[in-house]
Amino acid sequence: MKWVCIEIIKGVEKMENIEWKKFLIPYEHAVEELKVKFRSIRSELLMVGAYSPIEFVVGRVKRVSSILEKAKLLNLELDEIEEGIEDIAGIRIMCQFVEDIYTVVDFIREREGKDMEIVNIKDYITNQKDSGYRSYHVVVRYPIQTAFGHKKILAEIQIRTLAMNFWATIEHSLNYKYKQQIPEHVTDRLKKAADAAMVLDQEMSEIRYEIREAQKLFETKSNVVSAILGHIQQLRVRGFHQEAEQYHQEFENIWILSDLQELKKLARKLREQVDDYDTYGTDKNRFSTD
Repeated sequence: MKWVCIEIIKGVEKMENIEWKKFLIPYEHAVEELKVKFRSIRSELLMVGAYSPIEFVVGRVKRVSSILEKAKLLNLELDEIEEGIEDIAGIRIMCQFVEDIYTVVDFIREREGKDMEIVNIKDYITNQKDSGYRSYHVVVRYPIQTAFGHKKILAEIQIRTLAMNFWATIEHSLNYKYKQQIPEHVTDRLKKAADAAMVLDQEMSEIRYEIREAQKLFETKSNVVSAILGHIQQLRVRGFHQEAEQYHQEFENIWILSDLQELKKLARKLREQVDDYDTYGTDKNRFSTD
């Protein structure tokens, strides 16, 4: 593979005229903007108590060496890279369930013609690769404004479950180690692992209602506890230290019992006490924990 390295070095030297740093600026901006947009979808849904199909979002821009390797693989000239390589800018959206993937795809379709244009779709979930790879790819043309002017670049959005991503990450590492020539016995084990990942996704889909209800319960309890502790802190800040300690003890007693309804009652009582303070000022006689 020595000749490949030599060709890459020559390619980098030849590409100096294009100024790689300047060339990659719009891709860097696109990745950051797309991460913010998809993370905002998750935040906004959770803010109103709705379920978010997006678990988390990551992104990256290909390294120059990787761009040149792919250009050689695709037999592209240097001036064909922008249109010939679709994943210089890459976004990866992780989901809990397979069904969530298609919900995210619908989110992307809704943005068609607004802030992005769908160029290509590859459904490797319905049409799994022979290697066992599963994922959903959406290539978009995304407008970006830089100090050097307006530009539309290609970006690839990959949408996967956590199980799909785990398998794909392992396969990528093995391909790197074996230079795309993974031994047959390892390939066989990878395919078995891919089958196991698919079964895991199917099982999770079967019980997704129970999983989502459990997560919703946890989130509700977490919010109630945060409210209680926040109100207790407000009492301390306003000088009601004894009352704050009494409420904190009451909270700990309920917490041990893990009684959500009692926690909600305590949160309401504390909120009323704090509101009462806001209305009547610093008259401590109005506060009582009885």
